[in-house]
Amino acid sequence: MKTALTIAGSDCSGGAGIQADLKTMTMNGVFGMSAVTALTAQNTTGVTGISEVSPDFLRQQIDMVFQDIRPDAVKIGMVSSAGLIEAIAERLSAYQAENIVVDPAMVATSGSSLIETDAVATMKEKLLPLATLVTPNIPEAEVLSGLTVRNEEDMLAAAKAISESQGCAVLVKGGHNINDANDLLYSQGQARWFYGKRIHNPNTHGTGCTLSSAIASNLAKGFTLEESVRRAKEYISGALQAMLDLGKGRGPMNHAFALQGEFAKEAD
Repeated sequence: MKTALTIAGSDCSGGAGIQADLKTMTMNGVFGMSAVTALTAQNTTGVTGISEVSPDFLRQQIDMVFQDIRPDAVKIGMVSSAGLIEAIAERLSAYQAENIVVDPAMVATSGSSLIETDAVATMKEKLLPLATLVTPNIPEAEVLSGLTVRNEEDMLAAAKAISESQGCAVLVKGGHNINDANDLLYSQGQARWFYGKRIHNPNTHGTGCTLSSAIASNLAKGFTLEESVRRAKEYISGALQAMLDLGKGRGPMNHAFALQGEFAKEAD
């Protein structure tokens, strides 16, 4: 069985963060492991508190994973401070980690900020150059590129700017009132659109975490980058189409929409 490591924050409500990542990795056929960057007090309506781990403790977690069960892919999500980003970059470099997918989680679905201002510069300097793929949404692409994104041409310009400056592939995610659910992959000087159908489901908590984890899972299994993105988009569409409705705000998707078998059955 292939393996994947998520380095991200915990979401106690289960819809995003390492909880969403591990569910996604399981449903996409890899063994998921985690290194926790922070505990958050959050639910579908917002984030009320963030308690970071120390950079040294994060290093220990990453060391213990790599020294025993080396991951075939690494997904990096919420990392809120420069010190934690530096710790991740240092350890991944030391282990020559492969198939690194960075979801630059800067703002939660509820609108709450997830990253300190100085951490963005550290992410661009230390972490993104190690990445196979970075998966920003429209606002994140604007921050990383320094460009304004208002249409598909702007998405291409931002993706090209990020890719050329950071040396990694870029998947700029649509939405935010631009081209519905169409995403743009820019890799090695080539652009490809992945077209999706807008699913009218207001419960989108953890979509960024889920998509990036699904991509990492498919890279771990040996799929190409383009095929990994395609498969991940199909998975997240299925999770949204299941129309799970939990919580008082923007609820989570049903990560287990395709789960079958004796142990998934409900009582009669």
